[in-house]
Amino acid sequence: MTASTAGAPLFSVVVQPSGRTFSVPADEAILPAGIRQGVGLPYGCKDGACGSCKCRLLSGSVVHGTHQSKALSPEEEAGGLILTCCALPQSDLVLESRQVTELGALPVKRMPTRVSSMVQKSPDVMVLQLQLPANENFAYRAGQYVEFVLRDGTRRSYSMANAPHLGPNIELHIRHMPGGKFTDHVFGDMKEKEILRMEGPFGSFFLREDSVKPLVLLASGTGFAPLKAMLEHMQHLKIERPTTLYWGARRPADLYMDTWAREQLQSMHNLRYVPVVSDATAEDHWAGRTGFVHHAVLEDFADLSGHQVYACGSPIVVASAQRDFCAKAGLAPDDFFADAFTSEADKTPA
Repeated sequence: MTASTAGAPLFSVVVQPSGRTFSVPADEAILPAGIRQGVGLPYGCKDGACGSCKCRLLSGSVVHGTHQSKALSPEEEAGGLILTCCALPQSDLVLESRQVTELGALPVKRMPTRVSSMVQKSPDVMVLQLQLPANENFAYRAGQYVEFVLRDGTRRSYSMANAPHLGPNIELHIRHMPGGKFTDHVFGDMKEKEILRMEGPFGSFFLREDSVKPLVLLASGTGFAPLKAMLEHMQHLKIERPTTLYWGARRPADLYMDTWAREQLQSMHNLRYVPVVSDATAEDHWAGRTGFVHHAVLEDFADLSGHQVYACGSPIVVASAQRDFCAKAGLAPDDFFADAFTSEADKTPA
């Protein structure tokens, strides 16, 4: 039933099969309203670019704001799919999103954080260690991310690269985007002890621990960061589901924590690690797998119907993996979990 507020009409949203409910004003997109009310809807970029928040509209109607066709095609929209990050309700809604569970979202906090160390792992990747206030208990799930609030109010998002039990400090992997408002600072003027304003945790990209299905972890570039946190979390909880980590990069040097990944094989006997390089040159002396990283998965797994996949990286890699894994290898759509990095948003306007 529709309620009214002093401003826009207020509509109810029911998410099946979990039965979670929340309300959304007609002038607000579904996703931010759900996040604010503790409903863990899946999402990635939050700006209509990646498609991670896509779900099925079972009843009701919405109007979509600006979004990219690669995130939601006209055919998908005609078939009943919506993007919750930019869909405004026009009536009460019933959605289907099997990634939403009864588990509520962790509290989002805004706090200052201090840069405690900076280590450049490759020509364009910096690993930051951030110290949180001593009186703050910052809870998050391995795979989630935080947002930095810059002085002009704009935000930049980065995934935690360490599991929660390894806190209270958090680790971030920052790739330099030339011209990027934040990353130019990280690779230029930033110094240890600098204070940053941080808010989080955000994101629905975390391990579903109620499953026993084998895991495929797929990373491109710094999409490795949240998967590193997941692996540390699995070690901590002694989760021994068969797990294969695929990490794609252009050149071998872009596998900036390759040694760390190989070291985990000694303590995680359930883990297999497959680095994949797309643009190796003769001087790299690369003898490993080559090509697109999601193609390597398909070469190894003709049938993914009994697996869960967690993919993180550029939108094109995530979208290609989701399409091909479901269409060619039988992966159930509900077993594909993703976080797409929209690094273009880090570039300052021309």
